[in-house]
Amino acid sequence: MSNVSKTGKEEINNATSPTTFGKSVESQAQIQDAAAEASPDAGDEMLNIYRLEPIAAPDDPRWDNAPGHGIVVVAARTPGDARIVAAARELDFMEVDAAPAEDVTTANASAFRDDKLYTVIEIDRNRRDIKRGIVEGTVSVDTIRSVEPD
Repeated sequence: MSNVSKTGKEEINNATSPTTFGKSVESQAQIQDAAAEASPDAGDEMLNIYRLEPIAAPDDPRWDNAPGHGIVVVAARTPGDARIVAAARELDFMEVDAAPAEDVTTANASAFRDDKLYTVIEIDRNRRDIKRGIVEGTVSVDTIRSVEPD
């Protein structure tokens, strides 16, 4: 049932917008960011340095689904982008014979993307002398267990 109502002599309101999906400046930027998710090419853009630190207790059950990597420092555009850059370095299920938990990719299951497991702290800003990516720390690729026996 629609919550659209007609009052007076105005045109019929069909609850649609004249905008076109994916054509706004913001949508185009998101599409470009998604295409260059883990690209180290920063071009001439300003990047910030972020430290991703585990904040959950070691016995937190969330660690069972997404293993931690310790402290990782990344160069990224925003705190959210820092999570994406770090998560993109993990192995995706599509690269091994393993099934995803909820999606067609395991990128969304990364511990870096869980704000209850990792916090993001800005440690430097407005840098042009660095490339987008991991600056310090190691992101393990053994986050996914293959269904094939060794």
